[in-house]
Amino acid sequence: MSNDSSSIQRGGAGSATLIARGATLDGFAAEAAAGAGVQLRELEPLTSLIVHTRNSRYHVVVSAGASIMIQGGAFFPEPTPARLDGSSLGSSFLKLGWIGVGLRMEISARGQRIVTTAVRSIAREDTADTARPH
Repeated sequence: MSNDSSSIQRGGAGSATLIARGATLDGFAAEAAAGAGVQLRELEPLTSLIVHTRNSRYHVVVSAGASIMIQGGAFFPEPTPARLDGSSLGSSFLKLGWIGVGLRMEISARGQRIVTTAVRSIAREDTADTARPH
């Protein structure tokens, strides 16, 4: 089996297992560092963001820390208080309090954990009219 940039080959004599690069700590750290994004704790309360994912558009208003008000997608048809836990590649590694392009937002609301599709763009609401999903 060949080793490419998106996987790592592991195994001993006569065995090989391919592990997705995002499933390793080094791979996740590289992916998270490579993309654009925002750290919620660095934003002023009431900052309004428009986040486009592969499938949906979300309006996110920062409260304090990881607390947000979110509307959009299938799970949030109305403004809903929630907590943005962070962003991931869909694996067990999570960059806390972060919304990152290329990563999936992980949100806790109403006793559920929601994982979005990959983020395509992030914009402050006042500049969102010029932001287009890729």
